[in-house]
Amino acid sequence: MVEARITVNGKSTPISPAAPQTTVLDFLRDRGLTGTKEGCAEGECGACSVLVARPGVNKPTDWVAVNACLVPVASLDGQEIVTSEGLATAGAPGTPPALHPVQEEMAVRGGSQCGYCTPGFVCSMAAEYYRPDRCAHAEVKTEPGTDGDAAHGADAEHGPNGFDLHSLSGNLCRCTGYRPIRDAAFAVGAPTEDDPLARRREQAPPAPVATEYTRDEGTFVRPGSLDEAVRLLRERPDAVVVAGSTDWGVEVNIRSRRADYVVAVDRLPELRELRVESGHIEIGAAQTLTEIERRLDGEVPLLAELFPQFASRLIRNSATLGGNLGTGSPIGDSPPVLLALEASLVLADADGERVVPLADYFTGYRQSVRRPGELIRAVRVPLPLSPVTAFHKIAKRRFDDISSVAVAFALDIEDGVVRKARIGLGGVAATPIRALATEAALEGKPWSTETVEAAAQVLRAQGTPMSDHRASSEYRAAMLGQSLLKLYAQTREAVSS
Repeated sequence: MVEARITVNGKSTPISPAAPQTTVLDFLRDRGLTGTKEGCAEGECGACSVLVARPGVNKPTDWVAVNACLVPVASLDGQEIVTSEGLATAGAPGTPPALHPVQEEMAVRGGSQCGYCTPGFVCSMAAEYYRPDRCAHAEVKTEPGTDGDAAHGADAEHGPNGFDLHSLSGNLCRCTGYRPIRDAAFAVGAPTEDDPLARRREQAPPAPVATEYTRDEGTFVRPGSLDEAVRLLRERPDAVVVAGSTDWGVEVNIRSRRADYVVAVDRLPELRELRVESGHIEIGAAQTLTEIERRLDGEVPLLAELFPQFASRLIRNSATLGGNLGTGSPIGDSPPVLLALEASLVLADADGERVVPLADYFTGYRQSVRRPGELIRAVRVPLPLSPVTAFHKIAKRRFDDISSVAVAFALDIEDGVVRKARIGLGGVAATPIRALATEAALEGKPWSTETVEAAAQVLRAQGTPMSDHRASSEYRAAMLGQSLLKLYAQTREAVSS
């Protein structure tokens, strides 16, 4: 077996003697790259952000920002990363490195105070700086220390340089109030032709490496194919299966969980396809949410509405639909949407594949029909899509928060009559559920105030909502009914016109 290695800031470095559960964050800090910080150890603050070379959507390679605190370093065997220290360009002998443009703007605009969060912000900002489809202008400048609102345009979340502030949604700062960071983000121009990281996008990223990394603490395996993965899972049904590690990484860091055997499926080619066929769209279970979002490019409007509300860009750069469904959480954001879309799951094991409707998949709290040794290979969304859709996430923050209640709607309304209704719910039962009684109360009825108010009363009684620190059961029930009323208010004119 070839020695496991990772390329950090252009230098190949052995992963040994790190333990299999060692995170990229700890690996880097142990080697003196202390710009990468630990703030929360659960992917919520972004102080640990680093750049990873990944297969691109519009170019061979994309620079993708990820939470180093969640990713096992063994999962990056053969891969290439850049830290905040690697962004600067080496100067002449005896002179300090030249700051990267995002570092320069953060410095001159007061975007760094205590400095703890700054390297993470810089890496997330750099990922957006290098996004190939960012509509950047050659120069977008405002004088440091001046009011930049005039240059920011009507959309407060997007700069005139095409910079999407949502790329920083996973980064937190307690000092600046964010205004100087926003100014820095909206001031950066386009990468120059001689920018080495911009040029790097033109070559393919490192191919996934089949890995078997063993130490006393356990074994980390990346199979080379789906066939090998399901064979390993048959031999080791106790194995922990990881993709983006956004859930397992929290278990390791916060709850000190360890596994004797971990199987990584995030780079399996069979789990990374996206195909639009005559009867359905098939989405590989190991594609990241960011990849799905950019590849579908709004083709499934309900998913397009979900993605910006699913955690942060840093999490979406690693998280997968397979992982979100595999955990079986009743408050995951994707299940209600996929239930409304009438999605099915393609489950694979050593004996072959079977297709299970998502509505039949969940059997109890974090339990499902998935058998030991089975993987979620893909999610299938049937076509054609319902034209009236919406996703309502009720949480304490607008973005980057866990749902108290999540409701997804997909309706066919013809000539003012509801011909078909599909409603997925999260956060109101031990599993994500379909609101079957509410669907029945809508179908065949006019899309009218009387119908919707009556159906809203039915929806309030769906599920078995509980009271916890996020919301009371009464609040959850009220939000269910209010969600349908909101949908009606949003669509009444469009449907009747």
